Amino acid sequence: MRLRNIPAAAPAVEASPWCIKDASSHRGCWSDLFQNDHPIHLEIGMGKGQFLMQLAAAHPQINYIGMERYHSVLYRALQKFEEQPLPNLRFLCEDAAKLPEFFAPEEIAQIYLNFSDPWPKDRHARRRLTSRQFLERYDAVLSPGGCIEFKTDNTGLFDFSLEECQAAGWTLVGCTRDLHHDESMNQGNIMTEYEERFSGKGNPICKMIIRHTP
Repeated sequence: MRLRNIPAAAPAVEASPWCIKDASSHRGCWSDLFQNDHPIHLEIGMGKGQFLMQLAAAHPQINYIGMERYHSVLYRALQKFEEQPLPNLRFLCEDAAKLPEFFAPEEIAQIYLNFSDPWPKDRHARRRLTSRQFLERYDAVLSPGGCIEFKTDNTGLFDFSLEECQAAGWTLVGCTRDLHHDESMNQGNIMTEYEERFSGKGNPICKMIIRHTP
């Protein structure tokens, strides 16, 4: 994915009170930051934030954290968020590979992966957010019974993800290759900007929900 460089992005992200600095210092005590003991849901690769902002507005009893590694992308999300801030939503500009450094075991109740980079070359498979290497990182921070929800338009990545979750010992809770025509799986679905654009052309969206079984 080619990203447009925005010179103002990095300073704005660093200065934003909604973007958490020193994430590792909050490890094990994120509830203190939110000043409540509500469950924490995490979106990795949150893009411009439409999905997470709508989710946070609809569920004030849940705390949300959006993780995005690129300043230029997170900057656009912050611009939108600052028009109507939500007390139960914060952001991290970090690499998900370091997830266990930021969150303690069982600190996250749910993880969302939406339209992640497919990293199409075989030698880059470990970088895919649904690889067994990343699944191990998620397992290190998810609470018992915690789920991962994954959506993509890339059927190759979806096939890979199904194989990886089975090999890593995760249970498939739900699965569809045409989300918007699957009444059960589509119930309560919130679309990302990319999902709206892609599905508007009539292209199917794949979704799976997985849970790790110890």
